[in-house]
Amino acid sequence: MDRKTAIIEEIKKSSTPISASALAKKLHVSRQIIVGDIALIRAGGIQILATPRGYVWEQPANGVEKKLAVSHTRERMQEELYTIVDQGAQVLDVIVEHPTYGQLVASLQLASRYDVDQFLSKIEGNEPLSQLTHGVHLHTIRCKDEQTYERVRQALRENGLLYDEKFHEI
Repeated sequence: MDRKTAIIEEIKKSSTPISASALAKKLHVSRQIIVGDIALIRAGGIQILATPRGYVWEQPANGVEKKLAVSHTRERMQEELYTIVDQGAQVLDVIVEHPTYGQLVASLQLASRYDVDQFLSKIEGNEPLSQLTHGVHLHTIRCKDEQTYERVRQALRENGLLYDEKFHEI
């Protein structure tokens, strides 16, 4: 089995994100070799997501995927993410509109409070993307059904985190 096939198999069988360093150790190559291989694999159309915690196999979408506009300070980031995952939704990404670069998207793949805590510990000491837009940003969320999506929206609205015309001038 060649290295790229081995990388694909390792990512597919992993139930958690797997880092480039872990793959490199397992395959006895450098981290940079893995990063390059992943780039080539992705360029070939294989759906591997790079998350802050490592690489994951992109699963076909089940349920409902929608974007939500939210706004908050850095201090409320944990509250926002917990609110979403506590309602049974997954936070797939964060999206901001940058005046120079246009739309910037970062994959998150957060499905639990544990995932949120791991993400927050990784960005500690760094500025989140939402700071580029004074706290206004989008998340793509995945829910099992429309009722779950509406619960997420309602919980975010009740906590003053949902960005919509009722609460903010657009």
